[in-house]
Amino acid sequence: MEEKKNFSGTSLLVPSVQELAKNTTSEIPQRYIQSQLEELVINETDNVLEIPVIDMNKLLSLEFGSEELANLHLACKDWGFFQLVNHGVSSSLMEKIKLEIQDFFNLPLSEKKKFWQTEQHMEGFGQAFVLSDEQKLDWADMFYMTTLPKHSRMPHLFPQLPLPIRDTFEHYSIEMQKLSIIIVEYMEKALKVDEKEMSIMFEDGIQLMRINYYPPCPQSEKVIGIAPHSDGSGLTILLQLNEVEGLQVKKYGKWIPVKPLPNAFIINIGDILEIITNGIYQSIEHRATVNTAKERLSIATFCTTKYNGEIGPATSFVTEETPARFKRIGLEEHLKNMFASKLDGKSCLDAMRI
Repeated sequence: MEEKKNFSGTSLLVPSVQELAKNTTSEIPQRYIQSQLEELVINETDNVLEIPVIDMNKLLSLEFGSEELANLHLACKDWGFFQLVNHGVSSSLMEKIKLEIQDFFNLPLSEKKKFWQTEQHMEGFGQAFVLSDEQKLDWADMFYMTTLPKHSRMPHLFPQLPLPIRDTFEHYSIEMQKLSIIIVEYMEKALKVDEKEMSIMFEDGIQLMRINYYPPCPQSEKVIGIAPHSDGSGLTILLQLNEVEGLQVKKYGKWIPVKPLPNAFIINIGDILEIITNGIYQSIEHRATVNTAKERLSIATFCTTKYNGEIGPATSFVTEETPARFKRIGLEEHLKNMFASKLDGKSCLDAMRI
């Protein structure tokens, strides 16, 4: 039997924040208090800035196609983030996954323990990137799993999930794979590179999903849902599962709140695409804040290249005038490095710069 690849490394086991929040009325444990947050608080006057919106229908149309392609190029170059509307993923599937994930996180703790992380694998319920007992913790729980390729799924996770959520994840995973390839193909057009030079790297690539649960916190200004970081993936497709905002993007040294549009996906460039495009498209630091009164849920789908392949600047982007800015590295080594570090801005990508 083929050995299962552990794409996600390991993380120290920590208590469930969802359970902790049920019993927390005022004081929260010291390990969750982040003293450096205050200097990063955004001013109300910055709220006018918003990430770009890209319309897939316009990309497909003869009338608006070239104009929307230029908008996509600017969004990837200047922001590294955009909201995608009219993307073709059925709203009924999106509503179904929203409701079923809510139910999944509301399972009794005894049921959730069947899907908990172990010391050997980071996949399952828990937290990611916890490397020491002294490390500050996020005010969040996650459920993390490899979804593609199918043979790489942990036998005790995806195949054992209760119905109907298992079938819904299956359907959603396929839709995200299709959508990621379409997006990368449009990026190729926007960059005017040889057809398939980028997208072929993502065909049969690894897909990981992280479902984030941010419980309410009475001292929300002192905690963080997820620390500032750029994604180590190629492309991330985020679906906000309820109406509570929390995602913030770093722009001009300020934290800009993202206001999700109904039925939109929030797309962001990951480190791998910054490497492949030799820095033309950039991964951007982002973080998640938490709400004082309400929980927030989201599902992030991380799309990367083939596990046994290499990542490095594509030949189209390396010239005498624009030499390679990043080292070449196997994806396996890149993922190992990423999961062996705690989330810290763009430190993982910085280590790969030439």
